Amino acid sequence: MATNNWGRWGAEDERGALNHLTPEVIKAAAASITTGRVYSLGIPIQGHGVPLLDYRGVPMRLTLQDGTDDGMYASYGAQPGTGAHEDVLVMASHTTSHMDALIHVYEDHQHYNGVPFGEMRALSGAAKLGIEKVGGFAARAVLLDMVAHMGAEGWLTPGTMLTAADLQACAAAQGTEVRAGDVVLIRTGHLDMWWDNNAKGEPEGFAQAGIGADAAEWLAAMDVTAVGSDNAAVEVIPFDNNDFLIVHKILLVQAGIYLLEHLDLRAAAADGSHEGVIAVAPLKVTGATGSPINPIFIA
Repeated sequence: MATNNWGRWGAEDERGALNHLTPEVIKAAAASITTGRVYSLGIPIQGHGVPLLDYRGVPMRLTLQDGTDDGMYASYGAQPGTGAHEDVLVMASHTTSHMDALIHVYEDHQHYNGVPFGEMRALSGAAKLGIEKVGGFAARAVLLDMVAHMGAEGWLTPGTMLTAADLQACAAAQGTEVRAGDVVLIRTGHLDMWWDNNAKGEPEGFAQAGIGADAAEWLAAMDVTAVGSDNAAVEVIPFDNNDFLIVHKILLVQAGIYLLEHLDLRAAAADGSHEGVIAVAPLKVTGATGSPINPIFIA
């Protein structure tokens, strides 16, 4: 039976599994840093050459002002040759590397902690469980390199469903223990496959390797804070049991565990950096269902 954290931290709680991250847990997490290597896990935000979903649109960086506006600040005392460049960014909240807010997915018309799906409005956004409730956080992180563990060449076969036993076996083989409060990062090689296919001009297929319901239930029972992966949705596609977003429902809705998607785990995996501290700071967009992120992993 899946872990259900509704009411665990009070009827009005909007932070879910972030409640695991007490000062004592964070202080203990610092001991996981052994090499001092720093990894940026975010992928670029750009209009091509990265995984994008049609319905989310193409992210755009538009120039607000540049050298063609030279001299516009003369009235403010700007000296000749002094100016500034600025941009406007237009993108979906779930563009490239991003974090899901607890308001992102609902089941039986309810979100985490029984929040009704009607708390999300088209104009004002989420009255509860919005991404701004996350703030920013740091936690111990463990990287489970399923590509290396399963002996795959570059990436797991699309549609491969990872079970709890698979994750446990990988952790044991690496000597990495999954603990309460952890952020678990799961490498499937999906981004490696995507970039390889893109270079060949081959379109992205529907299927992706990822975790199934059994693995999600184990992670929830372990009281992790968040689960991240290099694929589009953390979960296997086609969806386990043909149940749309079943892993999202188990983790986000029932357990209040956050999802981090499209993370670049290549460099850390290549170095064998399987433990460390991760810092995640989503944009504080009031009422948003998610936010682009560039997590920093220190091993």
